[in-house]
Amino acid sequence: MAGSPALPDHRLRTICDPASFPFDTTEQLTGLPDATVSLGQGRAEEALRFALAMHQPGYHVFVLGAHGSGRHAIVNRLLKEHAATRAVPPDLCYLHNFDDPQRPQLLSLPAGRGAQLRTDMQTLIRELGPAIDDALDSETHEGRVSALQEAHKAREEGALRELGEQCHADGLAFLRTAEGFVFAPTVDGEPMTPELFEAQPKDAQAAVEKKVGDWSDRLADLLDEFPSWRQELRDAIDRAEREVLGPAVALLLRPLREKYADLPQVQAFFDAIRKDLLDSGANWISPGEEEEDTPAEDGSRFHRYQIKLLVDHAATEGAPVVHETNAGFGNLIGRIEHVTQMGNVVTHYNLIRAGALHRASGGYLILDADRMFAQPYAWEGLKRALRSGEIRIEPPAEAQSWSGSLSLEPEPAPCALKVVMIGDRDTFYLLTDHDPEFGELFKVAADFDDDLPRTPDNEQRYARLLTTLARNAELLPLDRGAMARLVEEGARLAEAADRLTLHTRLISDIMREADHFARGEAAPAIGREHIDTALAASARRMARYPDQVRQSIIEGTTLISTAGERAGQVNGLVVVSLAGQHFGHPVRITATARVGEGDVVDIERETDLGGAIHSKGVLILTAFLAARYARHQPLSLTASLVFEQSYAPVEGDSASLGELCALLSALAQVPIRQNLAVTGSVNQFGEVQAIGGVNEKIEGYFDLCLAQGLTGDQGVVIPAPNVRHLMLREDVVAAAREGRFHIHAVTTVDQAMQILTGLAAGAPDSKGAMPRNSINYKVAAALADMAARRHASPDENSRISRHRGRGVARQRDITAGD
Repeated sequence: MAGSPALPDHRLRTICDPASFPFDTTEQLTGLPDATVSLGQGRAEEALRFALAMHQPGYHVFVLGAHGSGRHAIVNRLLKEHAATRAVPPDLCYLHNFDDPQRPQLLSLPAGRGAQLRTDMQTLIRELGPAIDDALDSETHEGRVSALQEAHKAREEGALRELGEQCHADGLAFLRTAEGFVFAPTVDGEPMTPELFEAQPKDAQAAVEKKVGDWSDRLADLLDEFPSWRQELRDAIDRAEREVLGPAVALLLRPLREKYADLPQVQAFFDAIRKDLLDSGANWISPGEEEEDTPAEDGSRFHRYQIKLLVDHAATEGAPVVHETNAGFGNLIGRIEHVTQMGNVVTHYNLIRAGALHRASGGYLILDADRMFAQPYAWEGLKRALRSGEIRIEPPAEAQSWSGSLSLEPEPAPCALKVVMIGDRDTFYLLTDHDPEFGELFKVAADFDDDLPRTPDNEQRYARLLTTLARNAELLPLDRGAMARLVEEGARLAEAADRLTLHTRLISDIMREADHFARGEAAPAIGREHIDTALAASARRMARYPDQVRQSIIEGTTLISTAGERAGQVNGLVVVSLAGQHFGHPVRITATARVGEGDVVDIERETDLGGAIHSKGVLILTAFLAARYARHQPLSLTASLVFEQSYAPVEGDSASLGELCALLSALAQVPIRQNLAVTGSVNQFGEVQAIGGVNEKIEGYFDLCLAQGLTGDQGVVIPAPNVRHLMLREDVVAAAREGRFHIHAVTTVDQAMQILTGLAAGAPDSKGAMPRNSINYKVAAALADMAARRHASPDENSRISRHRGRGVARQRDITAGD
């Protein structure tokens, strides 16, 4: 076959020699010092350590990298290492604010003291009821209160009696009736009847009425004094209650005051409790009654003396490391819950709930960016807390008017922590470009690599990493053959023979599934055959789509030829990604050309099925045509390129080499061998560039040829820069070794055309002339003929046709660019 020879089998897959491992099974191998050691992530680890050591504001960290690369494990390890050297932050509590109940007070206590204080206050509350009841129910206090009440009653009765005696001397009787007090005239010391009063002369009646009015005014003056007398009684009783309660309350508070003597805030709280108790006195309801306006969680009449322990660090060692997996606004900032009582929605400070920022204050908070940005208001709430340095528990500004229920305004808590947000690169770049505050708050980026160089030393370290992962998952040990197979799979997942993937989740999944098959055979260790079985089973589970595509081709529903020749038609290769799996299969690319105005029509783009990168590739090959063949004449063709039987969007430029070959074949009318498939990207100089998914593309075409029967002349043309990426399946490598399948690497479109057509591409001589019967000569001749036809008169076109009919295309050598 003309063109570059097929690649030797050792270039198609870089194997790992099991003998390179100094162990029979990984039981004899020492794992990495830590299961989450950052193999190959030195740059990201350096960035994390720098951010953790920086105590200036705004040096929070955004960890960017691919899923499954061990980002979370490495971040957790580093944070825990750093947190172990930090002091334990204080406990956070909320107290009832006696001056303004709607604004609970924040209390910060040394770690562990919050739980103690809460327990002590619960004990105090249990003791307060009986102590107050005993004090107020004591005979001494009750006797004193009774005496005060009797004295007050006697004072009122005495004043009224004295008023009655005085009015009696004035001829009036002072009477107490159901309607109140009245004055009546008397006769011989007895009240005058109404009939007798009516019989009195008018002057006598007027005199009596005047006296009654005067004495009524004096009575009114006396009754006006009664409220002040009663207030004096209440004040006296209050003093009595304070005097009897004072010693009892002081006795109960004394041990607490001594225990918390070093905490002024707690002492001030005890003072407020004492004042509240003494001021309330006998107003406390009995334990058996229900206080409707007291929304206590436990029904206690002393609920406002409770300690709301918001964050308890009694069991914390070092600084806290909190990973919030559900980073909604309330879970981040905290929230105030409400309860319904008697049909009313109420709340109190015991219904304040801590957020992740509270729990992580004084330490570190890990957030998953994709989960947080899926929650409304969460990002704005986080930024507000980090900017202000305080955690203010309140609804987001956008939602503050949604509820008409009365809420609280707790005193803000300090927001002193380091946030580590983990996300992908797209999220990081979007935030950097579109949110100015992001760069002010997250000044450090820890970028995790996706792979590491595949060197002998790194293969040994990779083996230790996989050993550690297997031990952590409690898997069977792996023998050296299984480890070599995993190293090879690590290179395949990295899509480069000289790299090893750091997506440990994928490798771990393979080991778990291999462990399943090994245990099913009661094998003492996982062998290479178990790894192969696991990979084959995984591929079979996801093989429905590629099997359907291949069957459609075999049945003739999808037109793909793997034999014969045809001009303007080539087998391109595409990759389809489904659920994280990648499958390659061939697609027919056809090209037509005719006289025109230099347009190359991309049918995919015209029908909105071609993406921007694909359209760019078509424009590049158009530029290549003009630069190589039409430097001194107009490009006078109209060409059409299409992916046949393609009903889904096409993106990428990996088909541009195949499209260019199909177009050159159509222009030169040189048939392309259909037993070959081609993939690659080209630039304006005709140089072939690397593409992605090269292994899957080759294997997709191989599977089709294998199903139809390998003929020994089938193969794939790939870019030479992609050779370093080859990690083909072992059956493909075996077929290539036996000469039943061929992989050709090319660096230029000329090499590709020589392989696909069997003709020499043709290089210009010193005068720029192309050798006859070469592909470039035929393409240049066709374009020159199109240019001549486009600008010739009808008679000249007729003459050109006659000359061509006699087999005389032109009378001189065709030169590139003519």
